[in-house]
Amino acid sequence: MDQKLDTLEKKALVEIVKLIQKRRMEGTAGGWKDFLTSYDKKFGSSLSDPARRSKDALSSFLKTFTKEDDLKFIAKVVQSHLNRDLVEQLKKTSPDDESPEQRLVRLTLQHPQYPLCYMFPSSDEGWLVTKLGKGSKTMTSNIMYAVDCEMVLCEDGSEGLVRLCVVDRNLKVKIDELVKPEKAVADYRSEITGLTADDLVGVTCSLAEIQKRMKKLLSNGTILVGHSLNNDLEVLKLDHPRVIDTSLIFKYVDEYRRPSLYNLCKSVLGYEIRKKGTPHNCLDDASAAMKLVLAIIERRVDNDVPLLQEDVAETERARLFLHRIPTKVPSEELHGVIPGDFTIEAKAVKRIRGDNYAAFAIFSSSQEANQAFENVKGNQCKDSYGRPQKLVEFQSNAGIIASLYVRKMVCDEPSNQIVVKKRTFEGEENAGVSKKHNIKWINEEEKIADTNQCKCEDHLKVIERLKRELREKDFQISMQDKNISDLKKKVAEMKDQKSRRR
Repeated sequence: MDQKLDTLEKKALVEIVKLIQKRRMEGTAGGWKDFLTSYDKKFGSSLSDPARRSKDALSSFLKTFTKEDDLKFIAKVVQSHLNRDLVEQLKKTSPDDESPEQRLVRLTLQHPQYPLCYMFPSSDEGWLVTKLGKGSKTMTSNIMYAVDCEMVLCEDGSEGLVRLCVVDRNLKVKIDELVKPEKAVADYRSEITGLTADDLVGVTCSLAEIQKRMKKLLSNGTILVGHSLNNDLEVLKLDHPRVIDTSLIFKYVDEYRRPSLYNLCKSVLGYEIRKKGTPHNCLDDASAAMKLVLAIIERRVDNDVPLLQEDVAETERARLFLHRIPTKVPSEELHGVIPGDFTIEAKAVKRIRGDNYAAFAIFSSSQEANQAFENVKGNQCKDSYGRPQKLVEFQSNAGIIASLYVRKMVCDEPSNQIVVKKRTFEGEENAGVSKKHNIKWINEEEKIADTNQCKCEDHLKVIERLKRELREKDFQISMQDKNISDLKKKVAEMKDQKSRRR
């Protein structure tokens, strides 16, 4: 452990110490401030910000922990940071020296959304962090397994694993297992998972057992493949850095949205992964993700895919997504904010994001959902995938002025834009080129204008938050200056007393 701590950069040590402070953990010298009092006789705990302490001080504090549970926790956090360091090294790998598999791992890691999607709470209890050695074999292994999970909604708002499927490069099934949820289930999502409560009667396989089996598969630098793989890793409570995410390595031409697995199968592999209205099959989804990766490696298909009109189920179009809802606003009050007749379904909470939550407003038809969206009064903009949304301000029953976002589940695609893109895909490269450019320019102008209008509200909130933080920092600095001034006075008095004695 001591050797691993010595290899970490100061930034990582600062994060670990702050995490330990948050958990109020204590070593043989007590907590962080207790340690500083004995470690630094000059300033003591008056300079308690870990970022302003030396690397030696941070490392020395972490080495005071001796309890087995504490050491396990610190080891897991340290391993997570070491994995991140290896990932950063891999990003800098020369393309001339890498295999096709390594290239796809690198493309996944370099995607702008990777840091947001794959920043897991892996220090929490129950998480498995895989260990990657520094050996060249570990970082150059081309062994791949594709994974997909089925999840249910638990009563506490989290998601629970109920089925796991893993296939190898040859599409041979390595794991196909039903899993007993750890918590009480609120919704089995049978229309999506294809599973009911009866299917899980007598199932004894636990998440911990699944993690043990995954740990064996992922040894020696194995690459994990999946579509929006971060969702599967999160429900598996598994932090593994060598991944290929097909939703990140493929991209639409001239579009910011991540492509769906359905569209990738249709445009790249040439088949429909499932019929409209049928539930998911995680074995099919895992196999499809592996086929997409092999299509790039073996057939060298292009990463850019044509924009096809999403074949979104009617049940999906009949929803509106409500997000950034203040927790102080009960879900039943949302009926007073959104017009129309609908039911509320709380969205599974994957990560705590401040004091907000999210929910779905479910209507009887897509027409009713669209009409409700049009009737909502608010500033309209688009999310990062181009889907229309509105920022709505309202007064809660408690008299609180609050706001939330109401978003459609799919993009509004102008019919003429789809035709132009389809013609270009079919090979008529010169047909309607100027028209395509004009449409793209107009849409970009509208997108920028709408986005700026929506972002103003967020920017004002950020500015206010930064002002508060700045005032707090100023206060902390003034207090530290006062402490330093007092210490200087004491030192001067001590020197004066010594000189008088002489």
